[in-house]
Amino acid sequence: MSDVQSWIKDTVTQNQVVLFMKGTAQFPQCGFSGRAIQILKACGVDNIVTVNVLEDADVRQGIKEFSNWPTIPQLYVKGEFVGGSDIMTEMYESGELQGLLKS
Repeated sequence: MSDVQSWIKDTVTQNQVVLFMKGTAQFPQCGFSGRAIQILKACGVDNIVTVNVLEDADVRQGIKEFSNWPTIPQLYVKGEFVGGSDIMTEMYESGELQGLLKS
């Protein structure tokens, strides 16, 4: 496992909620990342760890390989990959995401 993959694994397992995104929670750099932050805030999550993939090309590519998911943002809850913005939206609308975040 490469250093980047090890770092990603440590990050997602040592933090409750991690969002790999373009930009920051305060200044998202794409609409999908902005939507993901809005959904997490609407769920009452205030301990979000965000990783700006635009700051490091190795992390940007590494997270896609780690999850085997081609797009960003990517949400991890309790070390498990949840999905991207579309999946988060569907889970939020059904109430499933709120349950996952509260458990």
